[in-house]
Amino acid sequence: ALCRWDCLRGERVYPTLCRQTGQTSPKSSKHFYHVLEALLNTSVHLDSLEKDTVLEERWIKEVVTRSGMKFRWAKLSASRERPNRDACRRPPADPTLLVPRPPVVTIMGHVDHGKTTLLDSLRKSQIVSTEAGGITQHIGAFLVQLPTGEKITFLDTPGHAAFSSMRARGANATDIVVLVVAADDGVMNQTVESIEHARRAKVPVIVAVNKCDKPHADPQRVKQELLAHDVVCEEFGGDVQAIHISALKGDNLLALTEATVALAEVLELKAEPTGPVEGLVIESRTDKGKGPVTTAIVQQGTLKRGCVLVAGKSWAKVRFLFDENGCAVREAGPSTAVEVVGWKELPSAGETILEVESEQRAREVVEWRSHDEEQRKLQEEQSAIEQKQKLHLEEYRREREGLSHLSWRQRKVALYRANKTRFATRPSERMQSDQLSLPLIIKGDVDGSVEAILNILDSYDAQQCELEVVHFGIGDISENDVNMAEMFGGSIYGFNVAASRGIEQLAARKGIPLRLHSVIYKLVDQLKEELSAKLPPLVSENITGEASVVAMFDVTVGKKKVPVAGCRVQKGQLDRRFRFRLIRGRDTVWEGSLAALRHHKDDVQTVRAGMECGLSADGDVDFRAGDIVVCFEEVAAPQVTSWDPGF
Repeated sequence: ALCRWDCLRGERVYPTLCRQTGQTSPKSSKHFYHVLEALLNTSVHLDSLEKDTVLEERWIKEVVTRSGMKFRWAKLSASRERPNRDACRRPPADPTLLVPRPPVVTIMGHVDHGKTTLLDSLRKSQIVSTEAGGITQHIGAFLVQLPTGEKITFLDTPGHAAFSSMRARGANATDIVVLVVAADDGVMNQTVESIEHARRAKVPVIVAVNKCDKPHADPQRVKQELLAHDVVCEEFGGDVQAIHISALKGDNLLALTEATVALAEVLELKAEPTGPVEGLVIESRTDKGKGPVTTAIVQQGTLKRGCVLVAGKSWAKVRFLFDENGCAVREAGPSTAVEVVGWKELPSAGETILEVESEQRAREVVEWRSHDEEQRKLQEEQSAIEQKQKLHLEEYRREREGLSHLSWRQRKVALYRANKTRFATRPSERMQSDQLSLPLIIKGDVDGSVEAILNILDSYDAQQCELEVVHFGIGDISENDVNMAEMFGGSIYGFNVAASRGIEQLAARKGIPLRLHSVIYKLVDQLKEELSAKLPPLVSENITGEASVVAMFDVTVGKKKVPVAGCRVQKGQLDRRFRFRLIRGRDTVWEGSLAALRHHKDDVQTVRAGMECGLSADGDVDFRAGDIVVCFEEVAAPQVTSWDPGF
């Protein structure tokens, strides 16, 4: 038990004389010498006391009492540290238990260079026809069995610029990268990015020069362009195989598969089919009938129905396993891509899958990971608070440095005078900002799609209109999404998701824009259009005519005299419907509309160059001879957002 002092301000002080230089404790306002003074006329040997000396109990009570305070005893609660209950990867397996496994090969490259068509030809399917817009927008995982009997697991990654994170996941989950480059296009932006992903993941590359059947194909140019990115093909003395193929016609695909198998044999890919399962979440989505579903690659062990898995902060007891054709399978060995059904919550793509002993252990792991993440966030918030307090304290001391020589009353008057204007002009908390904003609700079919859209929105840098994502999630548009959009006055963007007729009618009734897309760049284009529509139009002036004031005279209208300027049109024409500006020397004296425009005695709409006219302004304007009258039309042009997502 430790003693603490409860002073009048309710502060507490632990019984060490000093924890900081010259003070009794961090929370006490009593100086070290005050404690010495309180111990005068006692049997304590004062010369032996230091600032960090711990007093005996009776002298602590004596000092507290003589300081005019009360004391009470309290137990010092020690924060109990929770034991680490996280699941870990298993240790390296015994080499005698390892067996050869099929290679995991990722197809990467620029958009529309023929990656999915290559997989179609390898497994004789028609994936391209089912992809919206003819471009891949998800990671597809397929097991391909070659005529020679070897098996290869292929991952097809999107080539569009929006899906960079998906390509990175594909590179990290793979053994070999097949880089598809079109012979007529050459090396493009996403080709270079794919090379960087493979290099960071330390994965060997095989170059597939596609579309060699086209008349303008130039495979040699492709291989020379790759040299600039440190991809040296075998014919130039490097170790990268380059295969010329035509994915559409199926030309030379056997050579590509043989090169892949040969490289896999060199890498000696092996895994242990027994023991706890380890894997990687490639993609995750919510299915109406199955619930949360993940596409996973098994890396170690054999995944079976009934296994208890943990990935990130979610866990699953495997209910069903499906292959790429949607057929149920009983188990999946190393390098196999399967759909896993049975997750309690949807794990994020890229999470590591680990098998645990029981459901209770899975809950422990998830609870520990949630607690660990919460503690990390608290530490970050605490450091941010401490930094803020430090800055505030420095500012406070800086303000009072110049007032230290004043008395407390003079200091109070000086502070009041300094802050009087600030307090008077403090804005009301209810006052809304004039900043334009577009709140968004994002829904996608899979975790990777939502991640790709959020990455695009992270690149938003236009200052004209604020872009705010108030909610994002996986699954079809729900009533909750519409209600949230109504609350924030925003729009709903859905990617590869649907909205029922009732939801569409509800959104139409509440005036909520509901924008559903199946092609990523069309979604971005419509978002840019909506952002541009939020911006006020750009008003420009189109000068239609100029006239010089020749004379001034008054005209009687009823009982009132109206000043009229007699003018001669020098350029263009004056139009009464437009606005006018009176210029004297270099200064603008007046700007507004005309009350009347006459030629001789007739009211006219326009007066052309070389003609004389009389005009009277709408308001009290002092015309003088020699002034210039400019007629201009205000043209409003729609403003376009300056945001460029890069594609």
